[in-house]
Amino acid sequence: MDLFARAGIHPPESKHTSSSELKVLRRFPTIRMSMQQQIGPGAKACVKRGDKVTVGQVIGEPIAPMSVPIHSSVSGTVEKISTEIQHAGRPMEVIEIKNDFKDTVCPDLKIPEVNDRESFCTAVRDSGLVGLGGAGFPTHFKLNPPPDKKIDMLLINGMECEPFITSDDFQMREYTEEIIEGVRQVLKWTQIPQAIIGVEGNTPRANAKIKKIIADLGLSGSIKLMAQKARYPLGAEKMLIYRLTGRIVPEGGLPHDVGCLVLNVGTCRSIQQFLSTGMPLVSKIVTLDGGAVRRPGNYEVPIGAPIDDFVDLTGGFQKNPAKVIMGGPMMGIAVSSLSDPILKNNNAILVFSAEEAAIPPESACMLCGRCTRSCPMGLVPTALDQAARKEQAERLGHFYVMDCIECGCCTYVCPAKRYLVQNIRVGKQIYRTAQTAKKEAANANA
Repeated sequence: MDLFARAGIHPPESKHTSSSELKVLRRFPTIRMSMQQQIGPGAKACVKRGDKVTVGQVIGEPIAPMSVPIHSSVSGTVEKISTEIQHAGRPMEVIEIKNDFKDTVCPDLKIPEVNDRESFCTAVRDSGLVGLGGAGFPTHFKLNPPPDKKIDMLLINGMECEPFITSDDFQMREYTEEIIEGVRQVLKWTQIPQAIIGVEGNTPRANAKIKKIIADLGLSGSIKLMAQKARYPLGAEKMLIYRLTGRIVPEGGLPHDVGCLVLNVGTCRSIQQFLSTGMPLVSKIVTLDGGAVRRPGNYEVPIGAPIDDFVDLTGGFQKNPAKVIMGGPMMGIAVSSLSDPILKNNNAILVFSAEEAAIPPESACMLCGRCTRSCPMGLVPTALDQAARKEQAERLGHFYVMDCIECGCCTYVCPAKRYLVQNIRVGKQIYRTAQTAKKEAANANA
C-alpha cells in the first residue's frame, strides 16, 4: 500500500490571505542583517561601523564554498555590528543599518554574464540565493551535484501545504512568467531535460495561470504541471519527489541520489530576477497572519526588517502577541524577540494571541499508534521520543532518528499531547554528538 496515501494529515488550511493584494513596505528606520541566513556556514561582515552602504552592496562575505554573500537591502549607514543568539540557538553576527530612505542602488551592480553551467552557478551564488521555501539550503550548491550523480528531473515545489502561508500561491498567480523563465534558465544551463511543477489542488487560480503560460510559450514538451490533492506535508522534499516521480530517496540520501533537483517557485523567480536585472536577493514576499495582527496579508519587505517594525507598518497588533513563529505552525520556529529580523528563507510571520498559542499539558502515552500511522516516513515517533528523553543514542539510531523530517504530524495527532517532534529534534542532536564521539575515539585508537 502507498504509505503516503494513509500517512500525513490535513489540518485546517486557514489560508486567510489567499486573496490579498501585495503591499510593498520600505520605510523601516533600521534594518538588522543577520550573517547567518542559510544551512551551513554563513557570512562574515565586511563593513564596519560608520560605513555608508547602498542597496545590493555586499556587506557579508561568504566564509566557505557552501556560503553565499549577504547584501544590504537598504541604503544608509552602518550603526552597529554585534553578536546575538539566533532563534535556532546559534550565534549570529548582526549588522544594523540606519535607513536613509533614499534607496540608492549600488553602482557596482550589473547583469551577470552567463555562458555555461559554471558561470550560471557562480551567478546564482553571487545573488545570495538560498532555498526560499523555508530550508535555506544554498541554491548554487544544489546546482552542483557530485560528478557521478546524473540529474534528469527538475522538480519545482509549489506545494504550499503549511496552514496560513500563501506567499508562494501569490507569486504563482502574479509572477507566473518570471517563475517559468527561471525554470527555463535552470533547464538550459544545467542540461536537465525536463521539469515538473508540483502544485496542490487548493490553488486553482495559480494552477490555471501556470498551465496557460506553459501552453502559450510552447513549453509543454519540457515543463509539466502536476496538481495533487492537498495533504500535509506534501511540500516536504522527499514527499514531493515520491509523489511526482515515484522515486524514493534512500536513507541518509539526497535528491540527487535519485536524479532529482528540487527548487522552490520563489527561488526560480529570484534566479530570473538576478539574471535579468543584476539585483541580488534583498527583499522577500512574506505572509503575515495570526489572530494578534490587525492586517493580515502578503507583504514585500526588505530582508533584515525587524518583526516588530513589520507589524507596526501593517497596522500593529490588535491583541497582545503570545507567540511569534517564523514559517508555518507545523514546522516554523518560535522567536524569542520581536526585534528578530526577517531572513532570506522566511516565507511567513505568524503572530498568535494567548488563546491561539495555548499549549496543552502532556499526559502519558496511550500506545494508540496514531503517531506511527501519520508519519510520512514510516517511523515510530513514540519510540524516538522515549529514546530521546532517556538520551539513548544507540536506540535513536536503531529507530532511524535522522530520517525524521520534523513535519510535526505525530505531535498534531497525539491525543496525549506528547511533545514528540520537539524531543525528536533533541534526539537528533544526541545522536549526532554520540556519532562524533565514536568517530573521534576510533581515530584516536587508529
